[in-house]
Amino acid sequence: MRRGDVSSIEVVDACLARIELVNPRLNAIVRLTDDARDRARRADAERAKGIIRGPLHGVPFTIKDSLDTAGVVTTAGTVGWRDRVPTRDATVVARLKAAGGIVLGKTNTPEFTWSDETDNDVFGRTSNPYDLNRTPGGSSGGPAAIVAVGGSPFDIGSDTGDSIRQPAHVCGIAGLKPTSGRVPRTGHWPGYEGLFESFTQLGPMARRVEDLELLLPIIAGPDGEDPHVAPAPLGDPSVIAIGGLRVVTFTDNGMRTPTSETIAAVEAGARALASAGAVVRQEVPPHLDEAWEAWDGLIKADGFAWLRRLINAAGTPGWGSYATRDWISPGEPLSGDELTVLIERADAIRARLVRWVQDVDLIVCPVMPQPAIRHGESSAPWFGDTYSDVHNLTGWPAVVVRGGTSAEGLPIGVQLVAPPWREDVALAGARLVEAASGGWQPPNL
Repeated sequence: MRRGDVSSIEVVDACLARIELVNPRLNAIVRLTDDARDRARRADAERAKGIIRGPLHGVPFTIKDSLDTAGVVTTAGTVGWRDRVPTRDATVVARLKAAGGIVLGKTNTPEFTWSDETDNDVFGRTSNPYDLNRTPGGSSGGPAAIVAVGGSPFDIGSDTGDSIRQPAHVCGIAGLKPTSGRVPRTGHWPGYEGLFESFTQLGPMARRVEDLELLLPIIAGPDGEDPHVAPAPLGDPSVIAIGGLRVVTFTDNGMRTPTSETIAAVEAGARALASAGAVVRQEVPPHLDEAWEAWDGLIKADGFAWLRRLINAAGTPGWGSYATRDWISPGEPLSGDELTVLIERADAIRARLVRWVQDVDLIVCPVMPQPAIRHGESSAPWFGDTYSDVHNLTGWPAVVVRGGTSAEGLPIGVQLVAPPWREDVALAGARLVEAASGGWQPPNL
């Protein structure tokens, strides 16, 4: 666009044409905006006059339906909000628009984001573009699917328990869960309130790591409302030297053994870093099993009352989508004594892991034990994520990039985790792994 090779209206029209072609099979886009083409024409006219509003001037994007969009219906996947129109944008949406971006439409999410599959009672199920019989993951499955298939340059996902990283992994794109406290969650559902607010982060999803690098500085930083966001400086991935980085890698955390292709993808990523001069050692970080148990315990400590409150406050009866899908087991809430013991244990685990990571610059490991599962299989006893959820407890930044392919031809991601506030290191490592593997490959759809 800046060189004049392509106009904003041409890009918007190309995205809309792609969406028209593939979305009937994917159901990733749940609503298009009415003014994207008009905004694109205005952006082109401004550019012709030398007016550039920001680094995204004239660039279209989609946005997950759990993020408020002023004047555009936002449902968060719950029937009580089927016709809800917010009056203000979520902070990240406002920042992307201020940088010149153009909202194309909203992407599907499970109800209030709580599932490893993307399905709800408002819009139904989203499918994986590499195999329509499989899920694009959750909760950011709609964003991952439409980005992977070329219908949108980027989207913003949310991640409370792998919900950016799992969809990026199974859809073969790049995704970043930033450090806890990096990006404001104002205008996202669920928001920044509650016992485990630190678990949830918003982050960019795109086909290439370089786009994650472009987008993070736009959406990061305090907004004067989310009380948990820190004014921490952002490092520049382009100045990170891979040579000498202290890299820990592992392919089996002892809880769930990955497929052979997943192991091969992680090993190839570690070799690429070693070839660039990183000092790589094999080691499973300590206490990962305890970290996962603490994350899992806190999420359901109140018997999922937090989720039901959201559903009922929206005017949706009962458990909403969850009444007909075997995604949660409410259970009995913990007593006050049991809850405070669990919180203390979780903080002790965080502290032990923070001490351990002082001698580590980067962790290279699986995202999930397997590639995309078939629709409905997230309720199977063998399914589970112990590789990504742990870093919703630690709050550390993690990037996922495509590193391989399964025997079925499905994408396999590699996860690169850095110490707190070092997104620059994770992104630099991911860019190198992406270069070695080839990264995103278009689906045959």
